Amino acid sequence: MIRIVVENVFVFLLPTLAYITWVAFKKNDWPGLWSVLRDAPLVKLLASGAVLMLLTLAIFSSRTGHAPGESYQPKIFKDGQLQPGEARKP
Repeated sequence: MIRIVVENVFVFLLPTLAYITWVAFKKNDWPGLWSVLRDAPLVKLLASGAVLMLLTLAIFSSRTGHAPGESYQPKIFKDGQLQPGEARKP
């Protein structure tokens, strides 16, 4: 669960991190993180991060294709053969 939260926070903050990196390499003298964040368009960066996070969640969401209530029986090794996984009704 914590991995999912960390991944979503990273995707949410990705536009802000890209902006900070861009400013760091654009200027010859690094004014400091707080100076860069003070001058940054934070509302636009956070809004684009939210849109990016929602798109990522929609694109990579888990779709099983099984009916509600079905359970998944994982692959098992039986009689020297590997039986494929299957969806089972309760």
